[in-house]
Amino acid sequence: MAEISGIFAEIGKFIWQNILILDMIFAIFIVFFQRKDPKSIWAWLLLLYFIPIVGFVFYILFGLNLLNKRRFRIKEIEGRISNVIHDRYDSVREHKLGIDPGDYADDSDLMLYNLATCDSEITDDNDVSFFTDGNEKFNAVIEDILNAREFIHMEYYIIRNDELMDRISEALIKKAAEGVKVRILYDAMGCRRTPTSYFKKLSKHENISTSVFFPAFFKWVHLRVNYRNHRKILVIDNRVGYVGGFNVGKEYIDKSKRFGHWRDTHMRITGSAVNELNIRFTLDWNYASQENLFEQKENFVPKPSEHGGNSLMQIISSGPDSSNEAIRDNYLRMIHKAKESIYIQTPYFIPDGSIRSALLIAVRSGVDVNIMIPCKPDHPFVYWATYSYVGELVMAGAHCYTYDAGFLHAKGMIVDSRILCYGSANFDIRSFTLNFEVNAVIFDRHKASEMEQIFKDDLKHCTPIIRSDYAARSLWLRFREQFCRLFSPIL
Repeated sequence: MAEISGIFAEIGKFIWQNILILDMIFAIFIVFFQRKDPKSIWAWLLLLYFIPIVGFVFYILFGLNLLNKRRFRIKEIEGRISNVIHDRYDSVREHKLGIDPGDYADDSDLMLYNLATCDSEITDDNDVSFFTDGNEKFNAVIEDILNAREFIHMEYYIIRNDELMDRISEALIKKAAEGVKVRILYDAMGCRRTPTSYFKKLSKHENISTSVFFPAFFKWVHLRVNYRNHRKILVIDNRVGYVGGFNVGKEYIDKSKRFGHWRDTHMRITGSAVNELNIRFTLDWNYASQENLFEQKENFVPKPSEHGGNSLMQIISSGPDSSNEAIRDNYLRMIHKAKESIYIQTPYFIPDGSIRSALLIAVRSGVDVNIMIPCKPDHPFVYWATYSYVGELVMAGAHCYTYDAGFLHAKGMIVDSRILCYGSANFDIRSFTLNFEVNAVIFDRHKASEMEQIFKDDLKHCTPIIRSDYAARSLWLRFREQFCRLFSPIL
């Protein structure tokens, strides 16, 4: 017995010594070879040195960059985009978009940035509808699916095999039988609870194809916990597009026992911006499936809005395959441009240093800053980090609220009743740098005012975070917030 104990002791000693060595190697790699934010570097170093075994496991799962960026570069589309971008760049600079320059001249700098950094085409013939209720959104989705004639492109982070997806699948199978080509792209991590057999069964139907983004090494072993495809895109016939925060699951239609009502925001778009969503889907599909959909050029002909829309819009996307954090930079530029008001809704609020400073400057400069977060956490550690950053802004004079009528999952910002940016990206470092995200930036005073009114209607179900109450919170709450905030750069 003593010999067995001695053997286990030696094994434990060997593991401990080698983990410490690996932690030292990781530390050198983090400091000298990865371009991380200094706060992120210090958070990783603290984790590796003070909790070595936990730090080692966490860095393997969350810290290593196993992404081969070259694999994301789709040459077939880059040439086509470059010519269009050059023409539209000059049009923006010279105010030749065909609408009154006064309506967008103050924002042409943001349009130019999106053109230059992430090839975001500017379209000005769009119509947009907003959904804040899952039942209404998915009823509209199913109706549009049933009206499809050519193709249906569906991309979601989470797709559950439940009653909601059963309804959608029924419609997809019906249209596939009529000759409509259906493609479904899902994320392996987001759909880890959905059996792969579910998607294989769907793909057995003629005209239905499925593909997985970053598949698991084994069923439950995901070497890429980071770099998830968090986008939610649906494109039908290049005529109708959906983008926003709703995933596919019964909790999104208020069937969640844990959270109750699910308050989210999604957009239904018609007009030429739908083609930009289709390009975004196709880039992701081509990477995951190794199929080149750009060869089917007839699928990429922009179609005018069915209602004759005139909203000016850019579809922007970001991810670890890009050298620019386009969505984060749009938020930052919008904050700097704000003169009157800022409205932010997000389930997770973990800003980096620049965003945090910009919001504090805005508050202290007299801009009416309003931030709405959930009243209950789905990830407690992230929630308390969120609360610490929100509390800091409350103490500076911002108006912050917790949404009490369920779980707030909406993601976006409105500035000066003039510009809005909504989509799949949370207001946190993970969405800014680690996940693949997509948002729509809409330069339209009517739509911005409409979204601002939705925010104000949500206030009826909110509790304000009072400065005096926050300042009087207990020592335990202070410790919990600061501890979670310390590691927030790597959440």
